[in-house]
Amino acid sequence: MTEINSKKTVELTTQDLAQLGEGALGYIREIEMQEAQRLLGKQAHVAPEARLYCLYNADGTPVSISGSREAALGSAFEHELMPMSVH
Repeated sequence: MTEINSKKTVELTTQDLAQLGEGALGYIREIEMQEAQRLLGKQAHVAPEARLYCLYNADGTPVSISGSREAALGSAFEHELMPMSVH
């Protein structure tokens, strides 16, 4: 007897993602200088070797940019977001 493994996928809209955890979930991701400048504008002066972390709402909307993961976690709690691990 063989068993067939089938994966079910669910497609979520941006609005669906925004409502995860009733809007209280977020995630932190390390970003590069170019992404920081795209988010902040060309007037942002960021050292090329800087490590930056962006806090995003569940729907992918950027909330804040920090210079350390710990500061990004603090920002999440300050914005009443529960940071989740994403892979």
